Amino acid sequence: MGTSADVELPDTTEQSANSTKLARAAGAASIAVFTSRITGLVREIILTRKFGASMDYEAFLLGFRIPNLTRDLFAEGALSSAFVPVFVEYLTTKNKEEAARLANLVATGIIIIVGTFCLFGIAAAPLLVEASGSGFHQVPGKFEQAVLMTRIMSPFLLLVSLAAQAMGILNALNMYALPAFSSTLFNVGSVATGLFLGFVANGFLGISHIEGVAWGVVIGGAMQLFVQVPSLMRHGFVFKPAFDWSHPGLRRILRTMGPAILGNAAVQINVFVNSNFASHIVDPQRGANGAVSWLNCSFRFMQLPLGVFGVAIASATLPAIARAAGLGDMTEFRRTLGRSLGMVLLLTVPSSVGLAILGQSVVGAIYEGGKFNHYDTEQTAYALSFFAIGLAAYSCLKVLTPAFYALKDSRTPMLISLASVVVNYVVASQMSKSVGHAGLALSTSAVALTGAAAQYVILQRRLGTIGGQLLMETVSKVAASSCVMAVAVLGVASVVGHLVPVGKMQYWMNILVTIPMGAVTYYLACRLLGVSELETASRAIMGPLARLRAKIL
Repeated sequence: MGTSADVELPDTTEQSANSTKLARAAGAASIAVFTSRITGLVREIILTRKFGASMDYEAFLLGFRIPNLTRDLFAEGALSSAFVPVFVEYLTTKNKEEAARLANLVATGIIIIVGTFCLFGIAAAPLLVEASGSGFHQVPGKFEQAVLMTRIMSPFLLLVSLAAQAMGILNALNMYALPAFSSTLFNVGSVATGLFLGFVANGFLGISHIEGVAWGVVIGGAMQLFVQVPSLMRHGFVFKPAFDWSHPGLRRILRTMGPAILGNAAVQINVFVNSNFASHIVDPQRGANGAVSWLNCSFRFMQLPLGVFGVAIASATLPAIARAAGLGDMTEFRRTLGRSLGMVLLLTVPSSVGLAILGQSVVGAIYEGGKFNHYDTEQTAYALSFFAIGLAAYSCLKVLTPAFYALKDSRTPMLISLASVVVNYVVASQMSKSVGHAGLALSTSAVALTGAAAQYVILQRRLGTIGGQLLMETVSKVAASSCVMAVAVLGVASVVGHLVPVGKMQYWMNILVTIPMGAVTYYLACRLLGVSELETASRAIMGPLARLRAKIL
């Protein structure tokens, strides 16, 4: 405190307009991502009830995880963070033709480089499965099934990478809803075609149920890409192969992506390490099957608030801070970053508390049924409570990491991410011995907490402040409001638990009664304490809904 950098200037009309614009963009993206996460959850429910925590389903999960890791690497990681700032700069300081040429150069590079990785994934599938699931050898046929799944779904890697670039272009053109809704199409398309191929046409095609589901993933990835193409064409972005490795814009993107990919590679290493630990866990009741499925289901619930709040706000923030950094307006850069972090914390901290307290009810109501029984519900909720510890930090990372890239610093996030490999391995190796699969969830949270803290401290020292005193006040008020909410939720859940026996009825009572009551309590507590971001967040969430209602009526 006491330095000039710590003094926040009062908002002007232009600053207020920028805040409203950011909130609207984040709100539109949030609703689209919420729809995507819900449809993804429905997809997960259908597959979980069809297959349960079985050998086939765990082989599918591992086979899907290997190419799907590039969703984080490209869609929400290195490609978007490196491509969007340069693309925005070309749009604002040059012209659309130059920007379109840059987009074509990047798309051609993706096809060549990522396409090669697809072929490698098909050829080296046994090595990849060995690295991420060597424990599958414990169950006859499970390892071989995972290899087959990996080979079928490897092309998804290329499709999702191109879809990520399309999303970056449309985001830079201030279009957020359609790119986010493309993930919804993937969820719906993949499960619909997968079930058709696996359970209707499987006899004609000569494939198993789970093979049909795997092919559905590839078809869904194609849908996610091509649904964005008409919008790109309307804005004058038509793909034409282009080769110019000396292009200054492309070279800048590659220079930024290099360290970013290395940093994100640490995340992939952590996932592979945890997958391998999970594949070796032998549950007292289920044996060698179960841990991989429980971790996958629990992480799906964490992805809902992470995607709706963390990723959506980050998607809206990146173009804004990229423009501010490009213009040298560090005051606006700090304000935008601080507002985004405040909104993330306002929305994710209570989500963490709610998932930790009501995890079993949420998991049981959604997943329990078919081949997924009450024991699966308990084990999934157990892991979810440990994932919830790192939710807010994980969401903050989605905002903080691109800030470094906007400042043309990809080295710092890379070094922090590489250090996370050590943190993850130490926590995972120790905690998985004492608390089983939940220890792997805790290691993920530990990585998020240490990474977010390190990035925040470094950025604060570099910028002088991030949000100033206002952000600190938001943190304390959000924490206090979440405590009030937790007490109220625990009280009501206890009453429901005494009145209604454990089962579907109790699960749904907690969802329909306790969760709304907790949300209202949290809102009122934030309102009473005067959380400044509350009004902005309310406009962000309710604005798009109000506009949609007006169009319908």
